[in-house]
Amino acid sequence: VQLQASGGGLVQAGGSLRLSCAASGRTLSSVYMGWFRQAPGKEREFVAGIRRGVSTKYSDSVKGRSTISGDNAKNTVYLQMNSLKPEDTAVYYCAASRPVSAYTGTFSYTREAQYDYWGQGTLVTVSS
Repeated sequence: VQLQASGGGLVQAGGSLRLSCAASGRTLSSVYMGWFRQAPGKEREFVAGIRRGVSTKYSDSVKGRSTISGDNAKNTVYLQMNSLKPEDTAVYYCAASRPVSAYTGTFSYTREAQYDYWGQGTLVTVSS
């Protein structure tokens, strides 16, 4: 599975961005997808996750301001981020799990170890 993240850029506080994660090699509807971010000097953290048509999960830091969605026809997952804050500045990574059928228990969206494939990251910079 190859993941290509895009959509980052420079935006003023209060603005919006939509990040995209295009996948090849596996149908997104058959895996869990996640967005993580890593700010300068900080550890990578979970942002949002989705299993298309089944569930979504958001971190408290973006809940209410962001929406994760997927387009099966384009095999792409999106992260719409609104009301951006300077503290949202980070490199954003998308990640994909192995097929859903490989998991026997509850999938933990927030754990990096649950994901097997990672994109290269896209930089989001929010100016104050």
